[in-house]
Amino acid sequence: MKKLNIKALVSIGMLSSIAYILMLLNFPIPPFPQFLMIDFSDIPALIAALIFGPAAGILVELIKNILDYFMTGSATGVPVGHIANFAAGILFVLPTYYVYNKLNTKKGMTFGLVVGTMFMAVIMSVLNYLIILPAYTFFLNFPAMSAPEMRTMIVTGILPFNIVKGLLISIVFMLLFTRMGTWLNKQATFKNAA
Repeated sequence: MKKLNIKALVSIGMLSSIAYILMLLNFPIPPFPQFLMIDFSDIPALIAALIFGPAAGILVELIKNILDYFMTGSATGVPVGHIANFAAGILFVLPTYYVYNKLNTKKGMTFGLVVGTMFMAVIMSVLNYLIILPAYTFFLNFPAMSAPEMRTMIVTGILPFNIVKGLLISIVFMLLFTRMGTWLNKQATFKNAA
């Protein structure tokens, strides 16, 4: 992996700031539990990954979550939600990046976004079952959920929520990508040549 130059670091900083602002503009979707919020903060991370590589996308995800934790805090006192958001972002951005990198077409981007959405939805369901939901109940001093309760919550809430979230992010990103696709490819080509 090449070292990131000053332009890349400044761009990552700007994209992280935009991602943080987008993270603040979160909103719930009615049939899902209130604590599941949709935001479009993964879009700047995906742009960073497409231009500067996967490490840049991970950095944007990390910085936006650190900023949000320090600025808004966490109900648990421990950044459980921020860690979950970071994991979900990486699970969405990296598969999308790698699929698009192989196919490098508009259809390839669409396929990459679908793969990223499914990857995020499935793995976040597993992580919620094994780590995230138990951590929330532990740190908030709630009674622990039984295994059937957790499975029901994941199958009826978390899994479909992550699919809807991924699809909404994909739609918004594709609207941007149809306008910015040539510019993004040019930036990535320029970066690789440098």
